[in-house]
Amino acid sequence: MTISSLTSNFFGNHLAVSLTKLLVAFSLVTFGVSLSHADVTRYPLPNGSTFPIAQAVEVTADTGLVFLSGATPLPADTSAGVGNPAYYGDTRTQTISVLNRIKENLEDKGMEIGDIIKLTVFLVGDPANGDVMDFAGFMEGYTEFFGTTEQPNLPARSAFQIARLGQPLMFVEIEAIAARD
Repeated sequence: MTISSLTSNFFGNHLAVSLTKLLVAFSLVTFGVSLSHADVTRYPLPNGSTFPIAQAVEVTADTGLVFLSGATPLPADTSAGVGNPAYYGDTRTQTISVLNRIKENLEDKGMEIGDIIKLTVFLVGDPANGDVMDFAGFMEGYTEFFGTTEQPNLPARSAFQIARLGQPLMFVEIEAIAARD
């Protein structure tokens, strides 16, 4: 045997063994994640606050996380036409539309709204409100989904006012991260 054939056999066998190990590991990880349930710990806000968000949410290292792209509202009144305030509706109406879209997206994946562990909320200032975001309107819609008797799981959350979304008078976009629970 030559050094060349020894090297070729070693690296060929080593590569085959490495690929086999990699495929087995990938199968175990994929199978394990699909069968495991999230170990989720939600930490309440301090001082007995009843504001409907968690101070933090902790998940175990083997938890399957689902990252949802930002969702925007569907038109509330298509007859109003884009550019008319009634087209998408006010911030409350848009928030409900967006959270319903997120809920449907999660249900398609065998999950529910209570599996959300983190929300990032982008709000646009309403021209009818001096170009200031309508946080109260957002909270009215949000509290229909979170902190209720039927759905008490609270996500960690951030909310920002931004300059603009993709369409005129679109005020709400929300990104979500969910954990299989």
